[in-house]
Amino acid sequence: MFNEYNDLVTVEDLCEMLSIGKNAAYKLLASGELKCFRLNRVWKIPKQCVADYVLNQANRIKH
Repeated sequence: MFNEYNDLVTVEDLCEMLSIGKNAAYKLLASGELKCFRLNRVWKIPKQCVADYVLNQANRIKH
């Protein structure tokens, strides 16, 4: 899943990966639902955390 992306993705990459807008992406990052961190003023989002988030959301829908 998401093999074409680097191990750390940008907010723009996140928007592409989840097909969401920047406002939704920043809200998701700020909420803590998606594991990430900030280095200086730049969001660093591990690709594996995006994959885990997608799988977690899919499992929530099933139940």
